[in-house]
Amino acid sequence: MDFEFSARVHELRQQLLGFMDTHIYPNEAAFQAQVDEGDRWESPAILDELKQRARAQGLWNLFLPKAYGEFSPGLTNLEYAPLAEIMGRVVWASEVFNCSAPDTGNMEVLAKYGTAEQQAEWLTPLLRGEIRSAFCMTEPDVASSDATNIRASIVRDGDEFVINGRKWWSSGACNRRCKVYIVMGKTDRDTGNRYRRQSMILVPAGTPGVEVLRPLTVYGFDDAPEGHAEIVFDEVRVPARNLLLGEGRGFEIAQGRLGPGRIHHCMRLIGLAQRALEHLCVRAEERVAFGRPLSKQQSVREAIALSACEIEQARLLTLKAAERMDRGGNKAARDLIAMIKIVAPEMACKVIDRAIQVHGGAGVSQDYFLARAYTVARAVRLADGPDQVHMMQLGRNLAAATAAELDGRHF
Repeated sequence: MDFEFSARVHELRQQLLGFMDTHIYPNEAAFQAQVDEGDRWESPAILDELKQRARAQGLWNLFLPKAYGEFSPGLTNLEYAPLAEIMGRVVWASEVFNCSAPDTGNMEVLAKYGTAEQQAEWLTPLLRGEIRSAFCMTEPDVASSDATNIRASIVRDGDEFVINGRKWWSSGACNRRCKVYIVMGKTDRDTGNRYRRQSMILVPAGTPGVEVLRPLTVYGFDDAPEGHAEIVFDEVRVPARNLLLGEGRGFEIAQGRLGPGRIHHCMRLIGLAQRALEHLCVRAEERVAFGRPLSKQQSVREAIALSACEIEQARLLTLKAAERMDRGGNKAARDLIAMIKIVAPEMACKVIDRAIQVHGGAGVSQDYFLARAYTVARAVRLADGPDQVHMMQLGRNLAAATAAELDGRHF
């Protein structure tokens, strides 16, 4: 298993590092100021400017694991991992390179499952970065960690489907440029196979009956200009051709979408944790308490050492999962994807929390990125399935596989 950077990845990595140093870090304050001073749900001008620069340099759609015409360089998951880590160091940076969730997952869905007509209407403008999108699965009234609980209905009526339901945590839906939702709901409540009751359908934003009720906050942050919306679908009618793949195929699509999405979250969190560790180290060297730098304190040294160990462990597990995905597909890598989805967000929470502690009161203030970073890491422990669901499924899979492998053997 070779995790050394190829010449191509090394070149892209150097480009990205240079772009971050020149254009992203110096504009963190400007980005936030433009969001706070303007329409919070309109993408700030600095973001559009940076997107143009990134696309001109070929740093665009790096996530898509196959060449897609003019739009994607066709990197593998393993090649993408160190690049996503760099982008993840700043919460909003991935969008600059058209590599931000939920658009990445939605683009993969459309590329893999969409018809030519659906791709022309929605995938192409997404790949160009002209529009944004949202994924509407989670519901406030049921435990959506078990997606069979979903109550939203998608009912056929002639050449149309009628959608009714309430969704929330629909990331991206607050943005003015969000033009399409991928909505998961039930098309058949009676079939014996509970995994064939759900379907996914494309709903253009602004369709009559769609109402974005409010943005939800994460520990008080509204995550503008993206936001996480609560949405009501009330007798929403869309053409039958908007259905993805076919009735009863919603779970199949979800599994195809969530595998890459989960590992992308982990790649970015490793970058965020690495940046937190770097700030921790600088703070420990520069800050003096009780007559000596904090780095002379044993507890601070232990915090640095543990953080470095935990980041590297998560990084290696992420690379192994990415390599397995490339070699055998998402299904072959499902256990490794579950492992890293359990490990990486918790690791990032621990590392960022240690950095906050060493920064003292400054660490929880708006003067540093750490407070916002912690909320992101903590939220990802819930996003794309909470820790407990991944542990439950991973434990089930490992128990069954190990018992079958060792059947009849003494050890």
